[in-house]
Amino acid sequence: MEKNNALQEGLHRGLEERHIQLIALGGAIGVGLFLGAGAAIKAAGPSLILVYFLAGIIMFYIMRALGEVTVAYPVSGTFSAHSNIFLGPLAGYITGWTYWFMWVVTCMAEITAVGVYFSFWVPEVPQWIPALCALVLMASVNLVSVRAFGEFEFWFALIKVVTILAMIVAGSAMIAFGVANHGVAIGISNLWSNGGFFPHGIEGMIMASTMVMFSYLGIELIGVTAGEAKNPEKSLPAAIDKVFWRILIFYVGSLTIIMSLYPWNQIGTMGSPFVLTFNKLGVRAAAGIINFVVLTAALSSCNSGLFSTGRMLYNLSLQGKAPTMFSKLNDRHVPVKGILVSSGFLLIGVVLNYMVPAQVFVYVTSVATFGALWIWGIILLIQLKYRESLSPEQIAQIKYPMPFSPISNWISLAFLAFVAIAMFFNPDTRVALYIAPIWFGLIAASYYAAGMHKGNGDKKSLQQ
Repeated sequence: MEKNNALQEGLHRGLEERHIQLIALGGAIGVGLFLGAGAAIKAAGPSLILVYFLAGIIMFYIMRALGEVTVAYPVSGTFSAHSNIFLGPLAGYITGWTYWFMWVVTCMAEITAVGVYFSFWVPEVPQWIPALCALVLMASVNLVSVRAFGEFEFWFALIKVVTILAMIVAGSAMIAFGVANHGVAIGISNLWSNGGFFPHGIEGMIMASTMVMFSYLGIELIGVTAGEAKNPEKSLPAAIDKVFWRILIFYVGSLTIIMSLYPWNQIGTMGSPFVLTFNKLGVRAAAGIINFVVLTAALSSCNSGLFSTGRMLYNLSLQGKAPTMFSKLNDRHVPVKGILVSSGFLLIGVVLNYMVPAQVFVYVTSVATFGALWIWGIILLIQLKYRESLSPEQIAQIKYPMPFSPISNWISLAFLAFVAIAMFFNPDTRVALYIAPIWFGLIAASYYAAGMHKGNGDKKSLQQ
């Protein structure tokens, strides 16, 4: 039986607009950019810039679809709670648990990476020790209050943003004025002088599209913050509108600088382009600085993951699709048990990562890869169904409408389907297409095995 209070939450609205802005921005800027995005550059060459731009437009529409419904009904379990209403209880169940699992396995990899990054400075310390310390730290932050999470995420994101901006400014000075190059302007000829702007043609862009889309994983986190934003009607639209342009600047801008400074076919063979750029400026500690940045980026991902998984379990519990213990809040309005259980799974992941073959871990994380496409597709479908539930007069009064809907929805859905097909031609992502049906089959079977399909709350009123 589903509960009628699936949208009646008791979470504390402690996230300010500056928190939301940086959470949205930081969620979409991952470790991969700092480590060179070498595989994507190798696949597409300079045309990778165009792929990021096109993917950025699709992500903008997905975020606007999320924003339209979330501004109207700001709850922490957005994708699950809204799909429960507009797409049915089974869709809400699958979406909620898929998002939880996606973040758990993503954070398993990130928390393990913390140990690797830490060993850069102290190689004699076993990697599991800093990984465990990082997990305890991030769990503690999330258990304190939502504001503590917001503050940590704000500063983690700010570190990434400042580093990228510094690289863009320094790289632009080298390109335009020959700074650190004996006054000889480097220019941008590297963008077309090594096989052209499309060295591998359309095929290279298609192969890179899967890697590009998954670099945006985490941008939807802003929806999970909706239930705890102080002024969601103002802060969510502001964050969504601004994050699109900022991401284009950071991704498109930084990659344009990188591939102008260095021939694209050499990037990845010389180390991180960020390290190379700062080294060229005479910053001797460049490697240590970038290692610190990727360390904070991994911690940021873990911080966000614990926040997301705790809230998703909380909302699933309110819907009657997870144990009732997850709906209990402490006196600071934090879903403690959801965070602790998610932390426990992360701890298991750290142990397993050292015990099982690396390939097994790749198979598990591939489900998270496909999970991102599922979540984004669900967001687009929710907005379509939401519009269908409104009268023409109500549609005209939508506070934050998605542009060009429903055409933009179908274009975005077609793009996501295209990326899913492209995954089949990439050996590193093909396994996701084999494992994802197994995951969705198991989670759907558990829904029916638990008798949840017999509930009478298939379509809850959003006004309850």
